[in-house]
Parts: sequence; C-alpha cells; structure tokens
Amino acid sequence: MTWLITGGAGYIGSHVARAMAADGERVLVLDDLSAGARTRLPAGIPLVHGSTLDGELLKRVFAEHAVTGVVHLAARKQVGESVAQPTRYYQENVGGLATLLNAVAEAGVQRFLFSSSAAVYGNPDVDTITERTPCAPVNPYGETKLAGEWLVRAAGRAHGIATVCLRYFNVAGAAEPELADTGVFNVVPMVFDRLTRGEAPRIFGADYPTPDGTCVRDYIHVADLADAHLAAARRLAGGADGDLTVNIGRGEGVSVRELVTLIGDVTGDPTPAIVEPRRPGDAPRAVASAALAERELGWSARRGLRDMVESAWQGWLLHHPEARRA
Repeated sequence: MTWLITGGAGYIGSHVARAMAADGERVLVLDDLSAGARTRLPAGIPLVHGSTLDGELLKRVFAEHAVTGVVHLAARKQVGESVAQPTRYYQENVGGLATLLNAVAEAGVQRFLFSSSAAVYGNPDVDTITERTPCAPVNPYGETKLAGEWLVRAAGRAHGIATVCLRYFNVAGAAEPELADTGVFNVVPMVFDRLTRGEAPRIFGADYPTPDGTCVRDYIHVADLADAHLAAARRLAGGADGDLTVNIGRGEGVSVRELVTLIGDVTGDPTPAIVEPRRPGDAPRAVASAALAERELGWSARRGLRDMVESAWQGWLLHHPEARRA
C-alpha cells in the first residue's frame, strides 16, 4: 500500500501521517500549507505542495507515486468562517473532494478514508450520539462534511471503492510539542491564549440544563484520533468493502467549566472564568457513542483529558514562550 494523505502537514494530518509511517505504511502527503507546515513532517515522508482542487496535479501524483489508498483530511474547518464564507467552504471542502474522487476513480484506487466531523449531527437532543442519530448540521462547515460523506459513499458505490468515514468529536492534545495545534479556534488553545494575555477565560452560557450549567462535550486526544485512522486504514487494506461510518470519541462528557478548571490546574493559573451570553447554535450536550468504532475497528481511546491538556500546554509553551511567566 502507498497512502496519499491530503492535509497531512496540518495539526491532525501530521499526527496521522506519523502514526501510519511509524506502523510501516508508505505515506505521501499533499498539502497546500495554508494551515500546515513542512516542519511537522519527518524527513522520510514526501510532501507535495498543492491543492485537491488541482485535478492535473492529482493525476500526476497518483501516477508517479503509485498511490493505492487515500486518507482525505484537507478541508477548511472554522465554523464561524464557514458562516461568513459559505461558498468558499463548499468550493474547497466539497469541490476539492469531488476533484479528488475523480482522480481516485480514474487511477483505479479502491480504498478511501474520509475525515468527517460530529458537526454533521448539529444539535441533537440526546444523551449519547450514535451513528443512527439523525444528521442536521447547523452551519456550512457541518453541511460540507455531510455532503462530503454523501459524495464519498456515492463514488464508492459507482466505482467499487471501499470507504470509511470517521466522525470525530472535539480534538485536543499533541503527541509531541512541535505537533501541537497552533491555531486559536478550539476551546483549549482559546483558554491558553486568554491566560497568556493576562485575561480571564470565557464561558459562553452557564444556564444550560447540565449538572453545572455549562455545555458538555466529548474530547478526544489527537494521538488517539491518529490511531483510529490507522485502524481504519488497516481495515481497508485488509480487503474490507462497502462503506463504514463511525464516531470517534471517548464516550465521556466533560463540561466547559470542568475543562477550564483543569486547564487552570495544569497551567498554574487558576484565574476564574467569566460567564458571557450563550453563543447561537451551541448544544447543551454532545457526547459520542464509541461502541461501533470498537466493534468494527478494534479501536478505543486510551488517553484521558489531563493528558490532552498537559500535552497541549507543552506545545503552547513551545510556540508561545511568553506564557512561561511566573
């Protein structure tokens, strides 16, 4: 097998690329470096600088590297940005996927792993989200991920491509400090950023119908997520056919207040959070059922929330040395 990993120089993608390469898989990365960095990849993993929207480039890559499987992670993923720029999100997330699948079909590649998201579910009023929970995304980002799943399955049926779609929940942590998330778009780095600037963390809404009034979420360590991709790739390489769609989470809920308190303990800065009004569209609770992933992939999360926060903090300190103040 030779696996093409799109978006493989990004935060999640670099963890996936390293995990697969460490397991002995031949790996090639395609990334436009808009959010990724060459330094995330070890010297043994080739990097092609380019976009999934470039059909001619994709044809050359498939031919020159004899690609036999694809792990597709390249996508724009900021919810707020997707609301402001929906056409850009549809063009890059869905249009780029369509161009990629055309190249996959033309090259005769028969294994395709798609990076989806829990955003496809929207805000279901359930205690635990299973793969049978109806999908009703509430923003363009989630819509593009759901449309992406439809497209992947349709292409799989039409061209005999075995497919897996991984719907993962809130990703945090780092396998190594240099691989940490450098953006400030997810809750953990957002809290780090506020503390580094001497400001109180923010909690959006404390009057939800949850034990402490704040939203409850399911957090997954990025290294566990990389292992899930590896397990899915093994399934595809082993000759599995058809389509599989699974949640990737721990199946455990953590409130935003609990998370902020843990971050204060790890960083040594227990500045109390300030409560601001609810954000539109936030669900009170979003926790995965991970039973199907364990049954079908033999995978389950091994790392806990403290490991996520501690490893993310070490990565933050590497990129923000000013945060080391006493």
